[in-house]
Amino acid sequence: MKEQYITLSQGSGGVESNALIEEVIYKILGEIIVDGGEDAGVCDLKGKIALSTDSYVVSPIFFPGGDIGKLCVCGSSNDITMRGAKPRYISLGLILEEGMKKAQLEQILHSIKSEAQKTNLKILSGDTKVVPKGVADRIYINTTAIGELYADWRVRNIQEGDEIIVSAPIGAHGAVIFCTRNEVALQSDLQSDCAQLYPMIESVRDCHIHTMRDATRGGLAAVLNEWSRAASVEIILTEESIPVLQQVRGVCEILGLEALSLANEGVCVMAVPPNESKKVLSLLKSHPLGTHACVIGHISRKVQDINQAHVILCNAWGGKRYVEYPQGELLPRIC
Repeated sequence: MKEQYITLSQGSGGVESNALIEEVIYKILGEIIVDGGEDAGVCDLKGKIALSTDSYVVSPIFFPGGDIGKLCVCGSSNDITMRGAKPRYISLGLILEEGMKKAQLEQILHSIKSEAQKTNLKILSGDTKVVPKGVADRIYINTTAIGELYADWRVRNIQEGDEIIVSAPIGAHGAVIFCTRNEVALQSDLQSDCAQLYPMIESVRDCHIHTMRDATRGGLAAVLNEWSRAASVEIILTEESIPVLQQVRGVCEILGLEALSLANEGVCVMAVPPNESKKVLSLLKSHPLGTHACVIGHISRKVQDINQAHVILCNAWGGKRYVEYPQGELLPRIC
């Protein structure tokens, strides 16, 4: 059968647009769309809500462990999960490049549906645009997630003595994207860690947790530096406690990268009171995404001067160094 491609006329709002929406988008996503055909979706939510929007321009759009469709659902779902909310709805905005293969769009839409169904997420609103060839790189996606707030996890809650917990080995997504984009052959089964975190976090929602963040762009280094400055604290990390897969270490050594700064799409970091950390770890480890959860450091002290708000990495030989906030063009279009 002749391969089909996205055309400019499919973004014009006419017959071709309706055909794309009805025969491709609704055909695949229809059962998870709320109020299809209306200009705005209407939903029922209880109490306070959390809302987060994000745009996805990852390159390549298909990679080991996922694609841009899976990524857009996981990314927005995780953002509100980290704020202490249960994900309920997402919006879905598609920007398609003229000439994109229809089969690729269908594959991405199937990924969106499959991932959304894992947590019963519904699409509340959607939009599709087509731009001329060369204006975009096949497909960009914007999603906004909405959820019901059940906890108040925020950076200002951080206290001296809090233990820092990471839920899984770091750097897999960044390493996979770098290698796939640059056609570096991986002699392993390394895959992106792309996953929705709510099913795991649901088990600790009633625990005493001060704050939580998914370590995406800039990785663990970015999250902890943000916390350090926002809460005016010094953070001490123990290098040998930080979980890094051997395959990721290999990629970092060969390419001169640092795992601490590599992006993750299924890893979260928490600040937890020391008397609660064992309980939290036990619950995290009971879920497949958290089997390698561990304590990697602690909040050593509050500081008066923001210039003393550092993240310090200590190694087994007594050496110490600052973990700096990532700078420069580390790895663009990571998500």
